[in-house]
Formats: sequence, C-alpha cells, structure tokens
Amino acid sequence: MSHLIGAFLEMMSAERGAAANTIAAYRRDLTNYAGFVAGKKQTLLDCPRETVNAYLDGLKAEGLSASSSARHLSAIRQFHKFLCADGMRGDDPSRIVASPKTRRPLPKVLSVAEVDKLLALADEEANAEATPAKQEAARRLYCLLELLYATGLRVSELVALKRAAVMREGSFITVTGKGNKDRVVPMNDRARDAVRKWAETLPKDAKWLFPANGESGYLARQVFARDLKTLAGRAGISSARVAPHVLRHAFASHLLAGGADLRVVQMLLGHSDISTTQIYTHVLDEKLRNLVETHHPLAGG
Repeated sequence: MSHLIGAFLEMMSAERGAAANTIAAYRRDLTNYAGFVAGKKQTLLDCPRETVNAYLDGLKAEGLSASSSARHLSAIRQFHKFLCADGMRGDDPSRIVASPKTRRPLPKVLSVAEVDKLLALADEEANAEATPAKQEAARRLYCLLELLYATGLRVSELVALKRAAVMREGSFITVTGKGNKDRVVPMNDRARDAVRKWAETLPKDAKWLFPANGESGYLARQVFARDLKTLAGRAGISSARVAPHVLRHAFASHLLAGGADLRVVQMLLGHSDISTTQIYTHVLDEKLRNLVETHHPLAGG
C-alpha cells in the first residue's frame, strides 16, 4: 500500500506545490492509517466507511485532540479523492464521514505596547557595541522582527525571502506562499529602512535576504524562533508567549483593531479562504461593544 501513498504524495508535491513539512505530515498520517487498515485485513482500495470511522474512534481513544483527528481525516479524504480521480477506486469511503468537532482556539496575541517593547530592545541591541558576530545576529534579528510585524508573513516565508524579493526601493516585497502562490505585500517605513540597512551588509552576490550556512542556504526558522524567545526574556516578556507566529497574529489583530478591512487582511496574510482570517475578529468584539454602548440612542436608558 506504500506505493499508493507515494503516488499521492508525489501528486501533492508536483501538482499542488505542497510544502515539505506538509508532505511529511501527510506521509506520517497516511502510513498510520494504512497500518490500521491492514490490521483489519483490508486494503486502501477496498476498506469501507466503517473502517475510516473506526480509525477516527481509535485516535480519540488514544487521547488525540479533535483538531489533530481532523487533520488525519483531511489527509485521508484527499488521499481517497486521489484514488477515485485516478480510477484506482470507484468509491470514496471518507466522503460522508463526519469531521471531529473542533473548537478553534483564539490565537495568542501580544499587545501593541509589548510589540513596541520587543522592537525597541531589538533596535537598541542592533546599534550597540558588540563583537562582529553578535552585532550581525542582533541586526538580523531586528530586521526580521520589523519585517515580520510590518507584513505578517509566515515564518517559513520570512526566512526564505530572496534578496530580489524587495521591490520598488523596498516599499513592497514579493512573497511566495502556500501552493507557490505569489503575493505582493507593502512595507512600512521602519521595516523598509531596517531591510535596506541589513541588505547593505550582505555580499553583492547574496541570493537570500537572510543567508546561512545550512543546507537550504537561508536562516533556519528554529534559529529565528530561539533568538526571538531569548529577546523576549530580556525584554521582560514571558518567552512562552512569544514565537514568530505570535507576531503574525499580532500583525493581523492590530490591523483589524485599527479599522482594517477583513478582506485586505486576508490578502496580506495569504489566506485562500476568508474563514481562516475570521478567527482574528475576536479582537473587534470589545471595540464593537464599546461602539454600540457609546453611540446607540438607547444605550444610556
């Protein structure tokens, strides 16, 4: 059955541009599913809907969260659709299987004051006297932070930015997101200045905006995450509350709180579905409630 999974993953990579992390997750989930199916003396080409339900029940019994079970089911559904589309199977046993009920957690968000504190410390350390290696790391971290909070990029998009991605004297950047889809994202003045100063320190032939010696040629996201957490600790903010994706959440939440249109935020974040962006509307609840209480004609009655 492994050759069927291999064919599916090859399609996901070649035709849909799925990221390496996504492919790896699908491989793990589908290999686990295939093992369960084999234990039932069935194959991926003949297992019924009851087997899919039994597999999900087993995940629940193991204590897997509803969101993790839903991820498994998503992989299974896409896999069976592939088998049907390629004529390897005539029916889809996952088609009418109910998704595990999930409650989407609200994203962790830093306040504007906390983000300012992080940026101020990063700026201060970038301009402090230090050894060449420490100063380079501090300047890189400051540039990464300014860029992340100004654009809301995914961390994988941020660290893999090419130097040529900076457009129009640094006013915009071109980002290759999920599914190899490109989008143009504007930068504010602070981010533009930080990027310009950082780019001036790079070798003339540098391909990446944040080059590194690893296999990929650019900074590992784990290195950025580690540096960000240690910066938070120095700023007096719990490192458990700070990660690259938290800055992405802060970007979206602060924009919406400031009156930005949800569709604009969706475009900037690179979300294909606006329902993904709507998770950030929780930040508007208090603002809207205050608006009604202040301006509704019967509010004071």
